[in-house]
Amino acid sequence: MKIVVCIPARYDSTRFPGKVLAQDTGKFLIQHTYERACKAGLPQRVIIAADDGRVVRAAESFGAPCVLTRADHQSGTDRIAEAVADLDADIVVNVQGDEPEIDPDHIDLLARLLVENPDVPMATLATPLRLREQVADPNVVKVVVASLVAGRSSLDNRSVAGAAAARAIYFSRSPIPYDRDKGGIGPAANYLRHIGIYAYRKGFLLQLATLPQTPLERTEKLEQLRVLENGHAILVGTVEHTAEGIDTPQQYAAFVQRYRKQNTNDPTHDTPASQGQDSND
Repeated sequence: MKIVVCIPARYDSTRFPGKVLAQDTGKFLIQHTYERACKAGLPQRVIIAADDGRVVRAAESFGAPCVLTRADHQSGTDRIAEAVADLDADIVVNVQGDEPEIDPDHIDLLARLLVENPDVPMATLATPLRLREQVADPNVVKVVVASLVAGRSSLDNRSVAGAAAARAIYFSRSPIPYDRDKGGIGPAANYLRHIGIYAYRKGFLLQLATLPQTPLERTEKLEQLRVLENGHAILVGTVEHTAEGIDTPQQYAAFVQRYRKQNTNDPTHDTPASQGQDSND
C-alpha cells in the first residue's frame, strides 16, 4: 500500500498573506509542517503542492519535493488532486500547510483507517471539545457520528489502531447535536470538534475534485459536506488532542514563542501544542 502525504501551500492566505513563508523561527512555516509530516512512520513520501513560485523556491531551499499547481484552485483538495494525479499512490493524506505542530501519529492513524477499512474512500479526525464556548463558535467545526466504538471500526469491527472510529453523519459550524434539555448546548465533552486533516484513496480524491459544490457545502463553507451529499462515507477517528493551526499573525506569534521556549530547553525536540484551533480552509 503506497501512502503519500501532500501538503497544500497557498501563498495568498486571506487572514495572513504569505504565512507559509513566515520564518521568525529561522525556518519557514511550511518547513515546520513538512518536517513534522516526515516523522510519520507509514507514508513513503511527503510532497508540497504550491500555488506560487516563491513557495517552490522556499521548498527547494530545505530539500522538500514541491509541485507548482494552478493558482486558481478553490480548495486544498483540488490543489492536491492536481499534484498527485501522476504519482504512484494508493492513499493520499492531506496535511494543511499551516500545521507546524501536527502530531505525526495522527497521520499514521489516518492512513491505518483506510488501510484497515478498504471499502471506505475517505477518513478524517476529531477530538472531544473541552471548552463550552467552543461549541457555539462557528470557527470550530463540529461533527456528529453514527457511533463510537473504542478500538474498533463501526463499519466491520476491524481494529483501527486503538482509536475510536465511526461514520460521519454531518459536519457543521453550528452546535450539533442540539441539546434540548440544556437549552441547546450541553457539556463540552458531548461534542466532537473536527480536525482538518484528511486521508483519501487516490482514485476517490481525483473523482472528488471533479464534483461540483453541493448546497450544504456552499451554505456551511465546508467542502467535506460534498462527500456526504454525494452519498460517500467518511470514517472519523477520535484522538485525545490536536495541534494548533496558524490562521492569523497572532496565532503565528504564539507558535513562535512556543517554538523558542521548546528549543531553549531542548533544541532537538518539537512538541505539538494541545487543543488549538484547526484550519479547514
